[in-house]
Amino acid sequence: MAEKIDLNDENSEKKGYNFVEQIVADDLAAGKNGGRLNTRFPPEPNGYLHIGHAKAFCMDFGVAEKFGGTCNLRFDDTNPVKEDVEYVDAIREDIHWMGFDWGNREYYASDYFPQLFDLAVRLIKEGKAYVDDQSSELIAEQKGTPTQPGVNSPYRDRTPEENLDLFIRMNEGEFAEGSRVLRAKIDMASPNMHFRDPIMYRIIKTPHHRTGTKWKVYPMYDFAHGQSDFFEGVTHSICTLEFEVHRPLYEYFVKELADDSYCPRQIEFNRLNLTHTVMSKRKLLQLVKEGLVSGWDDPRMPTLSGMRRRGFTPESIKSFIDKIGYTKYEALNSISLLEHAVREDLNKKATRVMAVMNPLKVVITNYPEGQTETVEMENNPEEPESGTHSMPFSREIYIEKDDFMENPPKKFFRLSPRNEVRLKGAYIIKCEEVVKDENGEIVELRCTYDPDTRSGLPGAARKVKGTLHWVSVPHAVDATARLYDRLFAVENPSAEEGDFRDMLNPESLKVVEGIKLEPYIAENARKGEKFQFQRIGYFTPDYDSTSEKLIFNRTIALKDSWEKEQKKN
Repeated sequence: MAEKIDLNDENSEKKGYNFVEQIVADDLAAGKNGGRLNTRFPPEPNGYLHIGHAKAFCMDFGVAEKFGGTCNLRFDDTNPVKEDVEYVDAIREDIHWMGFDWGNREYYASDYFPQLFDLAVRLIKEGKAYVDDQSSELIAEQKGTPTQPGVNSPYRDRTPEENLDLFIRMNEGEFAEGSRVLRAKIDMASPNMHFRDPIMYRIIKTPHHRTGTKWKVYPMYDFAHGQSDFFEGVTHSICTLEFEVHRPLYEYFVKELADDSYCPRQIEFNRLNLTHTVMSKRKLLQLVKEGLVSGWDDPRMPTLSGMRRRGFTPESIKSFIDKIGYTKYEALNSISLLEHAVREDLNKKATRVMAVMNPLKVVITNYPEGQTETVEMENNPEEPESGTHSMPFSREIYIEKDDFMENPPKKFFRLSPRNEVRLKGAYIIKCEEVVKDENGEIVELRCTYDPDTRSGLPGAARKVKGTLHWVSVPHAVDATARLYDRLFAVENPSAEEGDFRDMLNPESLKVVEGIKLEPYIAENARKGEKFQFQRIGYFTPDYDSTSEKLIFNRTIALKDSWEKEQKKN
């Protein structure tokens, strides 16, 4: 939790404020809103949250924590056609996973439907709103352009009595969807396009997940949002830059309710845009519905549920958000920076273990048959207090196929004929013989070991250039690895011409069966556990994993090889 700032402390450090925090600090110092601070996070329950939403609610909840205020969770449930209780539950889970809580301050825009309806009726009676019978397409055409004024609707001069009658009948379900809307009567010649008689209500006959069939008219975002802020006592409505042009309309509607003693203030910051993915919920939903990903929690998705399943940590996501910061300028952030934050955090937390992805059998011919000994492996050198775990060693082990070359180039410091390497945590071995099948494929290596080179013995200090990871054959546990990479092959799919689905990375998922694990991994393969498969990458058990079929997701490789590969190509 962020440390609370005491604005009355003259020695309080204020240099680290971002521009949003500075505005909040100044308002509190000036005594605005009676010195209260109340923010809100207002997600639409029409999809799962992604990392862009995380940037938003880290600000909403974070600034409230920092300055001793409160933050509400308010679901913007004004379109029952797209909403679902599944999304409500997922949003709650994601925010809690990121370490934030809203206490008893969970609200819904639908809580305010009666007040919003009453306000609409009042505006109709005051001649500030009217019912329009035109189609949405015609209304859009009549709005004009930024350099050309709009055209008044032929229904703009209906009497308040006629408008009120029609609006009541709209809500009673008398008219078809799309046949009528309620518009604010402001100024069709305004230089601000949003002031050209914006739509306040439309007819929707789909049952609502909370209110059922009580309402047949539903408020538009621009009308509902500011009023909901006011009803809740929100002091600072913090949102992303695309709403900056909406702010005058936000203030126009809010001032129908507010006075000098209290008025919500809208502040905008830049969105989180990330390379090699998309942030549009519409596009993400399209990927899910068309089966191009396995679901909202597919580990390739930028959703928080997908990142959680992949093994990302809340701390790494927060660190990334802190690194990119909050500004008034839009930017495209490299996914490499996010991956760096994940590696940085997992390096401190993940248990080091042995896993062989592409096994090659090694027989140590001078090691006693039937003998097994245990070696102690350090759990995490970054955290000495994490201790050690035991790992079995035997006459037959697996190493990676890539760690052996029959005819190696110079500076190949792994295993080759007549060459020595150290087995991490165990002995030095030398390759004496290469066994091949009838097709000439290498199927086995026969090696000898130096029994004095294990840790604690006289030869332990003997130096060799290569160190390999390994797993004992009789103790190895079979598993499946899912190797995830970037979802899109192009850096900015939203800026490219053509169908974004054609830009998906065909190498974004590789499934490797039959990997070999040391027993400790299988014994501790609990949901959410973080492992570093030494020399390979960071892995976590997948939700589909069972004791009978172990499945691990690669969270991230140990190094960023993507940029290097792109430069090669």
